[in-house]
Amino acid sequence: MPPRAGPRLPAQVFLLTTLAMLAFAANSLLCRLALRGSGIDAASFTTLRLVSGALTLWLIVRLSARGCAAAPAGAGNWWSALALFVYAAAFSLAYLSLSAATGALLLFGMVQLTMIGQGLRKGERLRGWPLAGFALAMAGLVGLLLPGLSAPPMAGSLLMALAGVAWGVYSLRGRGAGDPTRVTAGNFMRSLPFTLALGLLWLLLGQPVHMDPAGVLYALASGAVASGLGYAIWYAALPSLKSMSAATVQLSVPAIAAAGGVLFLDEALSLRLVLASIAILGGIALVILAKPEA
Repeated sequence: MPPRAGPRLPAQVFLLTTLAMLAFAANSLLCRLALRGSGIDAASFTTLRLVSGALTLWLIVRLSARGCAAAPAGAGNWWSALALFVYAAAFSLAYLSLSAATGALLLFGMVQLTMIGQGLRKGERLRGWPLAGFALAMAGLVGLLLPGLSAPPMAGSLLMALAGVAWGVYSLRGRGAGDPTRVTAGNFMRSLPFTLALGLLWLLLGQPVHMDPAGVLYALASGAVASGLGYAIWYAALPSLKSMSAATVQLSVPAIAAAGGVLFLDEALSLRLVLASIAILGGIALVILAKPEA
């Protein structure tokens, strides 16, 4: 295991955290760009993303290990790898129909709600402002998905909700699992057989397989930079953040993705999406901020 770095300066923590949030938002933008503006299919995008992410994380772990014999493949476990794969596959399929802003909102809303739900299952109780926040977030989610002219496609919404639940499960399973970068590298490597199975299933179902230079570039950028390098940067900043700060700062990702969608993808922000964002993210923030640290 690499030696622990000393305490980071506030400016360093701010820079690392900002870069990590930009990387997380970039995943939504890159996936939407690839599936809307290039010829690549969702299965190929998922495969290239996970393979390039695994290689990048493996390289980061090897360079930081400084002669340590432990390989990244020895970290992680198969159940976490399956959750990672479900997240990545559902994420790609959802962005065939969702805008970058709607997808990011659903993803990060479901991630936080999954983790809050696990706390409730273990006996934690929400009272006062946290209870109001949880109810507000659920109302925002229902309001976003209610039928109407501006409602997002239901199939894409359900797939992104599944991606959020899977990432929430992955995050919960990763708590206390050891060095997070090495564990994530191992899980990325273990996810590759599932990715191969997806490719075979895609062919058996008669789905077209397409790859063009732009789509491949977007997929590699999503895997190597926004996923692999982005997670490594996030884990470098995480030890210097309080748990409430770490949870709250992730709520900025849908806003960043929405701004990127408007600037780079010519996506429009509907009133429904704006109101749902305020309700979902504001409600989750109430839960997180009012919850005492362990």
